[in-house]
Amino acid sequence: MSSRKGIVLAGGSGTRLYPITVGLSKQLLPLYDKPMIYYPISILMLSGIREIAIITTPQDRQQFEKALGDGSQWGIEFTWIEQPSPDGLAQAYILAEDFLAGAPSVMVLGDNVFFGHGLPVLLAEAASQTTGATVFGYRVADPQRYGIVSFDECGRVSSIVEKPPVPLSDYAVTGLYFMDGTAPAKARRVVPSARGELEITSLLEQYLEEGTLTVQKMGRGYAWFDTGTHSSLLDAGNFVRTLQMRQGLQVGSPDEIAFDQGWIDQNALVSRVNLFGKNDYGRYLAGLLK
Repeated sequence: MSSRKGIVLAGGSGTRLYPITVGLSKQLLPLYDKPMIYYPISILMLSGIREIAIITTPQDRQQFEKALGDGSQWGIEFTWIEQPSPDGLAQAYILAEDFLAGAPSVMVLGDNVFFGHGLPVLLAEAASQTTGATVFGYRVADPQRYGIVSFDECGRVSSIVEKPPVPLSDYAVTGLYFMDGTAPAKARRVVPSARGELEITSLLEQYLEEGTLTVQKMGRGYAWFDTGTHSSLLDAGNFVRTLQMRQGLQVGSPDEIAFDQGWIDQNALVSRVNLFGKNDYGRYLAGLLK
């Protein structure tokens, strides 16, 4: 088992997706054939992580527990942490401090979808770093909308700025963060920004000042979706559908990953097949048994 622990940040009010999120958490919306939160959970599982804290709002917690159970169906363990109010991404490390208990962590945002053939290798490389933080840079056409990382002439990280009016590079920081055990202490030192939030960029700046921030670039062969708008939600769903229909392979299936990793046996997978027996997802899982 990985010594790292996982965090899925699935809080917030989802106001950018109103009216579809008025009665349902954004991270429980369908992304083609699975709940959105399956995709970030699958990233943590691909990183070898079996202890995962899910941070969500008090009013949404029951829905998540119904959708996900305790994690045993995938050979993993969920811990539930309530976020009373969404006060910035860095707040997650303060809320999860007791859960982490000094362990290094991987946090993934509950509305982020990642895909790429080389992803497991990229994740393993980040996980092998015992000190500091590793984040992933992804080239975007509209850098003003993101936290942007810039580099010096030697390729080292020179700055990280939240939503810069004049971006110094086209590389956005994705919603996937590998951090060592000092992350909660650093998060406590973050001062709220002008918009009143504990910004993740302020936390990462502390690692940058220490000289322990690594940025891995996700190149042409990777896809990253931040599904916070109606358009991007549809784009991500269509992307998953296209890949699955063309290749006959699942994207972001915790059931498949758990079985591949040997975390669940055939009997456990059979019970999942029976649960989903009437649809393509269930038929796909049944195919794994052959």
